[in-house]
Amino acid sequence: MSIHAENITKSFGNQKALNNISFSIKKGEITGFLGPNGAGKTTMMRILTTYSNADSGLAKVNGYDVVTESKKARSSIGYLPEHNPLYLEMYVREYLSFHASLYQIPANRIDQVIDETGLAVEAHKKIGQLSKGYRQRIGLAAALLHDPEVLILDEPTTGLDPNQLIEIRKLIRTIGKEKTVLLSTHILKEVEAMCDRVLIINKGELVANSTLADLRANDDQIIEVEFDYRVEEVLLNRLPHVKTVRNIAGFVYEINFATGQDMRPVVFDFAHDNQLKTLQLSRKNKNLETLFLEVTS
Repeated sequence: MSIHAENITKSFGNQKALNNISFSIKKGEITGFLGPNGAGKTTMMRILTTYSNADSGLAKVNGYDVVTESKKARSSIGYLPEHNPLYLEMYVREYLSFHASLYQIPANRIDQVIDETGLAVEAHKKIGQLSKGYRQRIGLAAALLHDPEVLILDEPTTGLDPNQLIEIRKLIRTIGKEKTVLLSTHILKEVEAMCDRVLIINKGELVANSTLADLRANDDQIIEVEFDYRVEEVLLNRLPHVKTVRNIAGFVYEINFATGQDMRPVVFDFAHDNQLKTLQLSRKNKNLETLFLEVTS
């Protein structure tokens, strides 16, 4: 496994940031790391990148223990933090040359990374002259210079416009063909577009670990229904195969059924039997947003 975490626990004073977290990520997987603000994502990433130690548990990156073999672990990681630290007064090539000198990397590797990340047309400019999309590319280029086996990216698409999002998404997908990528983001659609697997953390606990393929193949279905009057949720919970019921707004309800059977006729019959009018009735398959709300609400 390229990334392996086993029973990781971390506290700050009386607050437990991570509680017995375990997961593994295979080589070549792009994994989305999701959770509400304060859930523990950044703490976990800091442990994996050796910036912080867990109170207990074992973490390995590319086979190296992040505590006892921290130098080897760091050498196999490319890390892009949420707030990408750049020297704005430096030129793109100058900045990458500076990074290369720290790793004692030959100059021709700089040209390779510039081509890989699409920076060739901007390589002669100062970093301060570039858009955020290109600055993110520079951060990725710096993370890739030493050809790491594992990339850990914290909010790599935050603040990008739609065109920049598409470009960075394509770049990460390309990188993920050869490397293991763990990326933290709040943009669920980006995870669905880029990732093979998703981990969801909530209040310091791992609450979901699934491949996107398994999620799409899930038999669960969501029925969204709008009645002409408020309904007690306890009544909807009595319908067959119901997992959860959520009042979205007003008289609109989202009912999660654990069955592949189309449950719209059942909901329609429920409305008829209870003298309710059905103003809207639609079915949708379970997606990442549904799963996220289910496990974090």
